[in-house]
This record gives sequence, C-alpha cells and structure tokens, in this order.
Amino acid sequence: MRKITKVRVLQDYRLELEFDDGICGTVDLSDLVGKGVFSLWQDYCAFEQVRIGSSGQLVWSDKVDLCPDALYLKVTGKKPEDVFPALRHETTRA
Repeated sequence: MRKITKVRVLQDYRLELEFDDGICGTVDLSDLVGKGVFSLWQDYCAFEQVRIGSSGQLVWSDKVDLCPDALYLKVTGKKPEDVFPALRHETTRA
C-alpha cells in the first residue's frame, strides 16, 4: 500500500502529490465536486483544508477521505495489477 507523504493544493480542484516511493504527480478531482460526500467541496475553502491522514490517505475533516492507492493509480496511469502483482493470478475453478 502506498502512502502520500506530501500534498499541495493547486487551482481548479487539482492536487500535487508525492508518495512514499518518490513518485510525484498531479491529480484532478474536479469531476467529483458536488457529488455525494464531495458536495463539501462546493466551498473551495473546504477543499483547500486537505491533510494527510495517519494511513497516508487524504482527509478533509471527518467527512471525506481518499485512498492513497487509488490516487497512486491516477497519478501513474498504472493498472491495479501493475501495483498489486497478486491480482495477475487467475483462480482456477473446477
């Protein structure tokens, strides 16, 4: 599991992230604004209050958190099986 070590808020609901393996990149979260729990972000000041949680996830108060692995996939463009090799194995069924 990857952990986010640095986060910097950019314009237009974008974040610059750095992960514990040194990978850095930008993620655009604007497509989430106003949907479900992300309605919190309709107030841009609330979006700017992002912090890194104890497990390396992104957190906005106690209302929203985003998985670092999902963000890592977005930043790197990798597929889950590229990051988690166990997903490559097919199960055999009788």
